[in-house]
Amino acid sequence: MTFPGESNTIPFPSGRADGDTLGGRIWRARDALGLELSDLASRLGLPEETVSGWERDHAEPDTKALFMLAGVLSVSPSWLIAGIGEAPADPSGDEYLHPLLRQLREIHQLHDQTGKAIAALEAEVAKLIKTDQN
Repeated sequence: MTFPGESNTIPFPSGRADGDTLGGRIWRARDALGLELSDLASRLGLPEETVSGWERDHAEPDTKALFMLAGVLSVSPSWLIAGIGEAPADPSGDEYLHPLLRQLREIHQLHDQTGKAIAALEAEVAKLIKTDQN
C-alpha cells in the first residue's frame, strides 16, 4: 500500500545514463585501461571471440561474467550494464571522438571479414571451374 505523495517505484541514482550499448561500454572501459582484446580475454579466462562478440553487441555476457568484467575493467556493474554511474576516463579527453573511433574499428573489422569472405568465395569458384573443366 502506498500513501498519498509516496511512490512505489525504485529510485535510480540521479544522473543520466550514457547512450552507449553494453558492447560500447566494455570497449570504452578496456580502451581506458589500455588493454588489448587478447589481454582482457586472458584475464577473464575466455576466448577472444567471446569478448569480441560482447564488444560488437553480437552476444551478451551472463551475470557472472558481467561482474567479472566490472572488476577487471575497474568500473561499477551498474555503469557496465546500464551506463548509470561514473564512466572510465577517456584517454583522449575528447568525448566526441569516441563514437568515430568505434565506427572506424567496426569498419576495419567488417573490412577484414569481407576480405576473408571474398577469398573463400574465390577458392570455391576456382574449385568449381577446375571440376567443370575435368
